[in-house]
Amino acid sequence: MLVVGLGNPGPEYEATPHNLGFLTVDRLARRHSIRVSRLECRALVGTGRVEGRPVILAKPQTFMNLSGQSVKGLLDKHGLKPEHLVIIHDELDLPWMNLRIRPRGSSAGHNGMEDIIRCLGTQEFARLRLGIHPGHPVRDGAKFVLAPFRSGQKKELDELLDAASAAVESIVAQGVEKAMAAHNRRAPGLTREEE
Repeated sequence: MLVVGLGNPGPEYEATPHNLGFLTVDRLARRHSIRVSRLECRALVGTGRVEGRPVILAKPQTFMNLSGQSVKGLLDKHGLKPEHLVIIHDELDLPWMNLRIRPRGSSAGHNGMEDIIRCLGTQEFARLRLGIHPGHPVRDGAKFVLAPFRSGQKKELDELLDAASAAVESIVAQGVEKAMAAHNRRAPGLTREEE
């Protein structure tokens, strides 16, 4: 299975909402002693085992909006089909701390996802969407996703990354449907299911 976290390379983007995919891959790598350092298909890659199953962890270094080139290259190189792919990305349409697994779907306006769908020619791959909406109107989405985490978010980030890692582990071990039932959750205080 290929698990790809989306983000932007470089220290200036490291602690921003747009890099939650990278941060989740880093957390997974730590939890499973996988070194994500080999450059392959324009991505930092590491191979190992998650829940006893072989996994490739990857962080494309192409910048977010060109993630598809790297993802397609990795699938081709390792002889994997889109159904063996999990993409982890930030989602401005979901509240902060919300976590949503989906077996397929559109990009929902996420440029990285849009490029992956375009390059693969399909929407039929799993994704883990991590909510970043702050709970108040966001005037400039592009500026917001690239701004550093606020201090309140930094305190909750550990919990979110652990939950995201557990969700990916569940997808690897049990499949998307069972992982959805176990891990799709509402943000604290949210009374209705988000789509």
